Amino acid sequence: MGYFLSPRFLDKLAVHITKNFMNLPGVRVPLILGIHGRKGEGKSFQCELAFEQMGIEPVRMSAGELESPDAGDPVRLIRMRYREAAELIKVRGKMCVLLINDLDAGAGRMDQTTQYTVNTQLVNGTLMNIADNPTDVQLPGSYETQPIHRVPILVTGNDFSTLYAPLVRDGRMEKFYWQPSSEDRIGIVQGIFEPDRLGDQVIEQLVEHFADQAIDFFGALRSQVYDEQVREFIRNVGVGKISTYLVNNPDRQVNLQPPPLTLDHLIELGEAMVGEQYRLQTSGLAQDYLSGQQNSSAAARPERVNPPATEGERSLETTYLDPEPASPQNWPEYVAGVDIERLLQQAMLQGSRLTLETATSREKAGNVWRSWPWPQPPQTVTDAMAGIHQCLQDHPSSYIKLIGYDARTQTRTLEELIVRP
Repeated sequence: MGYFLSPRFLDKLAVHITKNFMNLPGVRVPLILGIHGRKGEGKSFQCELAFEQMGIEPVRMSAGELESPDAGDPVRLIRMRYREAAELIKVRGKMCVLLINDLDAGAGRMDQTTQYTVNTQLVNGTLMNIADNPTDVQLPGSYETQPIHRVPILVTGNDFSTLYAPLVRDGRMEKFYWQPSSEDRIGIVQGIFEPDRLGDQVIEQLVEHFADQAIDFFGALRSQVYDEQVREFIRNVGVGKISTYLVNNPDRQVNLQPPPLTLDHLIELGEAMVGEQYRLQTSGLAQDYLSGQQNSSAAARPERVNPPATEGERSLETTYLDPEPASPQNWPEYVAGVDIERLLQQAMLQGSRLTLETATSREKAGNVWRSWPWPQPPQTVTDAMAGIHQCLQDHPSSYIKLIGYDARTQTRTLEELIVRP
C-alpha cells in the first residue's frame, strides 16, 4: 500500500516545528499546534508521514492517558514525556516533538453530562504552563535551575471548541483545520488502492461517488474486498480448525491474492457500508430503552434504511419531497434514506436549535457549506418540515444538511445529510 502526504499538511507542520527550533528575536512563536477536523480524515496518520519525511522522532501520548484514579498522575506523565523529548533532542541531535492524539476526548467538555474532574483541570493548566514556559518544565517535587530544550507540541482532535478557552488562545496554540481537498483525497485513495493498480479515472469516479465519506471509509472499503477470500479460506480449513491453524503456526504464511477490482464492484460494497452507517444513525434504540417508550415509527418502518443502490434510484432521491404537497404530514418519511421527522423530534426534545446548510456538488467536494436563512425558528416538527421544503425549492440541485446545536455549549448535537441532488 502506498502513502500520500498532503503538501499542504506537510507545509503547516514543517513551518510550525521549524519555527520552534529557531531563535527569532522579538517573535513569540506558539508552542502548540492544534490539528482539528472531522473524524476519519487521517490527521494522526498524516502527522506520522510528516515525521518520517522530516526525520523527526515523536514522543506520543493519547487521550486515554489524561485521566487516572489518582489526581496528578496525568500531569506528571505529560511533564515526564515532555522532558523525555527534550532529552532526545539533546542526546541524539535531531528534532523531536510531543504528539498528543485526541486531546479533546481526554480534556474536552463535550456537554453538560461530561464529568469535569480535577485531572481535566490540571491537564489544561499544565499545557498552558508549558506553553508559557517551554524551557522550564519541572517534575513535581523536583526543581532544577538548568533550562531544557524547547519541544514543539502537536495535538490532534475533532472539536477544539470543547477545550478550555485560555488553552486554545492564539498566543499558546496555533490552529490548523484539516480538511483534505479534492486533490488530497484522490492522492490518498490512490495510495490505498495502489497494489490493485486501479486507473486514475476509476479512483476519481470512486472518490466522487462517495464524496461525503471520510478518508478512512476507503481503507475500510478495500478491506471489504478480501472478505470473500477470507470466507473461502475458512471453508477450506474448517471453522472448527481455524483457531489452531492460525494461532499455533505463527510462521505459516497465508497468501491471499488481491482479487480483480472494478468500479461497479467497489461501489456495490461501498453502498452496503453506507447502508450500515444509516442503520447505526437512525436506530436510536438506546434512547428508546432509556425513555421506556416504544418507538412506533421504528416499529412500523420497513427495512428500508440503505440508500438507493442504482443510478436511476439515486436520481429520484430528491423527489421524495413532493414539490407541492398537500400538507407536511403527507410527505414521505425518508429523504436520502434518513427518517427526517424522527431526527427533528429528537433534536427538539433535546432543546437543540435547528439550522440548514446547502452545498452544490462542487462545494460539497470541498466541504464548503452555506447556511440557509430559516424564515423563523421552527417550533414544531411541522414548521421544520415546511422550512426544509422551502429550502429544497430555493436550492433544487443542492445537497441539504440538517444541523442541530446546543446554544449553551455552542456544540453540535446533530449533523445529518438529508437531501442529495
